[in-house]
Amino acid sequence: MIKSGPVKSVAVKSVTARLAEELAVAEGQVTAAVRLLDDGATVPFIARYRKEVTGSLDDGQLRLLEERLGYLRELDDRRNAVLASIKEQGKLTPELTDALMAADTKAKVEDIYLPYKPKRRTKAQIAREAGLEPLAEQLLADPGRAPDELAAGFVTDEVADTAAALDGARHIIVERAAENAELVGALRERFWDNAAVRTRPASDAAAASEKGQKFRDYFDHTEALTEMPSHRVLAVLRGEKEGVLSLALDGGEDDAYQAMIASALGVDLTAKAPATPWLAATVGFAWRTRLSVSASVDARVRLRMRAEEDAVTVFAKNLKDLLLAAPAGNRTTLGLDPGFRTGVKVAVVDGTGKVLDTCAIFPHQPQNQWDTAKATLAALVARHGVELIAVGNGTASRETDALAGELIADIRKAGAPAPAKAMVSEAGASVYSASAYAARELPDLDVTLRGAVSIARRLQDPLAELVKIEPKSIGVGQYQHDVTPGILAKSLGAVVEDAVNAVGVDLNTASVPLLSRVSGITESLAEAIVAHRDRAGRFQNRSSLLEVPRLGPKAFEQCAGFLRIRDGDDPLDASGVHPEAYPVVRRILDRTNLALGEIIGDARALRTLKPADFADDRFGIPTVTDILGELEKPGRDPRPAFTTATFAAGVEKVSDLKPGMVLEGVVTNVAAFGAFVDVGVHQDGLVHVSAMADRYVSDPHEVVKSGQVVRVKVVDVDVERQRIGLSLRLGDETKPERGPRKTDKPRGPQRKPQRTNDSRGRDTSRAGGSMAQALRDAGFGR
Repeated sequence: MIKSGPVKSVAVKSVTARLAEELAVAEGQVTAAVRLLDDGATVPFIARYRKEVTGSLDDGQLRLLEERLGYLRELDDRRNAVLASIKEQGKLTPELTDALMAADTKAKVEDIYLPYKPKRRTKAQIAREAGLEPLAEQLLADPGRAPDELAAGFVTDEVADTAAALDGARHIIVERAAENAELVGALRERFWDNAAVRTRPASDAAAASEKGQKFRDYFDHTEALTEMPSHRVLAVLRGEKEGVLSLALDGGEDDAYQAMIASALGVDLTAKAPATPWLAATVGFAWRTRLSVSASVDARVRLRMRAEEDAVTVFAKNLKDLLLAAPAGNRTTLGLDPGFRTGVKVAVVDGTGKVLDTCAIFPHQPQNQWDTAKATLAALVARHGVELIAVGNGTASRETDALAGELIADIRKAGAPAPAKAMVSEAGASVYSASAYAARELPDLDVTLRGAVSIARRLQDPLAELVKIEPKSIGVGQYQHDVTPGILAKSLGAVVEDAVNAVGVDLNTASVPLLSRVSGITESLAEAIVAHRDRAGRFQNRSSLLEVPRLGPKAFEQCAGFLRIRDGDDPLDASGVHPEAYPVVRRILDRTNLALGEIIGDARALRTLKPADFADDRFGIPTVTDILGELEKPGRDPRPAFTTATFAAGVEKVSDLKPGMVLEGVVTNVAAFGAFVDVGVHQDGLVHVSAMADRYVSDPHEVVKSGQVVRVKVVDVDVERQRIGLSLRLGDETKPERGPRKTDKPRGPQRKPQRTNDSRGRDTSRAGGSMAQALRDAGFGR
C-alpha cells in the first residue's frame, strides 16, 4: 500500500498555494483561515473577530475559501485512493505519480485512472486474452502491410477468421484511445468550445399539448454551449424532463476530432498505405462509439453545473436583499392575509411579535361585508394601539389594501392617530403556516390565521420571520426547483447565516430558527437557550449564556458577539463588541476618564482616539477600529431605513394600466435578464435589463435589489397574456395599447435567439438591443 503521509503533505501544500492564488491573497492568510475553520470557527466569526489572524479576509473570500477547500480536499482524498489502487496493481511509476499529483481537477484524476480502474470484461480485454494485442500493435506500427495479410497469422481456435481478428484489434485500439487521459481531456475541451445545443419537440403530441406551449420557443432552437445563459439551459432541461423537448449536443464536424484521435494513436490519415483505410475507419469508430459519447456526457454535466451555479448565485443575491430589507421595527402591527370567498384573515401582534388578537372578516365578494369588516378593524386598531397595517400581496390584495386605506382615512378624519400601511410579500407564508415549527409556535391558531401572523411579523422584522421558512420556498429564485437541492441548500444556508450574523440577534426575543442561524449555535442548542430563557427568565448578561446546558466555552466564543442584550447589566452586551475584547474598552475608558455610559454614542470624543494606541498582541488595529465604531453606534443595524411603496389609486388590475403611466412599485425578484416589479395589479411587471439605465447593464443587481421601492414607467401592456413591460428609464417611449390578438402564429426559427424565462417559467428575455425588440422577446406583441 502507498503511504499517505508524504503524498498528503505535498497535497496540503498545493491546496494552500492554490487557494492563495485563487483568492489573490498571501498563503499565510489562507493557512490561518484554514486552521480556524478546522478548529470549528464559523465564517461570520472569523470575518468579524479574527481579522488580525487572517489579514482581514472578508466573508465573501472566506466562503469561497471554505467551498474550494472542501473540493480540493476531496480531490486530494481521491488522488490518494487512486495512487493506492494503482500501486496495489504493481503499475505505479514515477511518471504516473507525477501526473496524478499535477492533476488539478477530479475529472483529470479520473482520466488518468481510467486504464487502471477495475472494470467488467470488455471486448478489448477479451481480444487481448485471445492474443490479438500484437496484431493491434503491428497495424499501428506498420500501416504498409495489408490488414487482412497481418490478421491471417492470428486466426486460431479462439479467433474464427481474419474479420474476427481485425475486429478484436479494433476494440483494443479504441480502448487505448478512450483511456488516453491527455486525448480525452483535449477532446472534452474542444467539444465544449465548439458544441451547440439543439432542441426540438419530443413528439407532435407533446408540441400540441398545453404543457408544450410553454416551451414553444424551443421547438426549433440552436445555441452555442458557451453562449447559452443559465436560465435558458434550465428551461430546456426542464422541457426535456417533462417530455416536451428533445435535446441534443452537436459538436460540429467530426474531422477535427478524428484528427486529434489519429494523432494520439500515431496514425497518419493522409498516408497512401494499405492499412490507412482500416485505421481511418477505426479512428472514426472510436469517435462515434466511445469518445463523442463521453465528450457529450461531460459537456452536458458541465452545462448543467454552470447553469446551476449561475442560478444559485442569482437566488443568493435576491435572498440576501430580501433578508436584509428594512425592518419597520417593534411596533404593534395588524396583519391582513387577503382572500375573497374565504375572507381576509386578521392578526394583531405586539412589538415583540406576540399575538394579541385574531379574527376573519369578509369585505369582498361574495359576502361584501365592507362596512362590518372596516368596523372590526377599527375596533382592533383602537383596542391595541395598532401603528402599522401589513397587507399580504396575494389574491384580493388590492381590494384589501383599499379597505385599509379607507380605514386609515376614517381614523384621520376622526382626529385620531392613524396607522401606516404597507404591502408585504406573502412568498413562503403558506409554507410557514403548515410547518411543524408554526404548529409549535402558534398551537392554538388555525393554519390560515398563522399566515396573517407571519405577514405582520414580516413587516416588523423580515429577517427574523423569513428564517423560519426553508430558503428555497421564499420564491426569489430563478428555476430554483430545477437546481440540485444539496447545492442550493448549502449556498442559501450560507446567505442566511451571513445575514443573521451581520444584523445580530436579540437574545431575549429570538426564536429557535433565528438563534440556530447564529454563529456556533446548532438547532438543539437554540432550543436549549429558549428553554432556559422560558424557565429562568430573560438573560441579563452574555456570560449567563454559559448556564445553558451543553453551551460550552467554544460555542460561547463563536456566538457571544452576535447576540444582543438590551437593557441588561452591561451596555456592551447590546453592542457588537465581543466579550473577549471588553478589556480593550476598559483601556479606552481609562485613557479618556469617561464612564461607559458617557462614551457610548459620543462620536466627537471617540473620533479623536487613535486605534493604534489601544492595540496589543491580541487585538490589532482592525479590531480596535471596529470597537470604536461599535461604541459610536452600539448594535447598529446595517439594514436601510424603512420605506413603503404607494400604489396608485384606481390601478388594481392589468387592464387598468395604460402605457405612459409612472408608478411606484416594489422589486419582487431579480433575474439575469431583468427585474420583476409589483405595481399593485396582482401580476408583476418586467423591467428588462435593457430598460434599467441609460448605460449598459451586465447584471441587474447593479441597479436594483429585491424589496427595493422604485418608480417605473409602463411601456407596454398585454392584457390577454397578463404581461406588463416596465422601464426604470422614465423618458422611454411607450407603445400604443393593443386589443386581443386574432391569431397566434408560431414564430420561425432564429439563429442563436436570445431568450429567457420569467418567475413562472415563461420565456421573456433578451441579452440586449432595442426596448421594442426586448419586449417582443418578452412576449409582447406576439
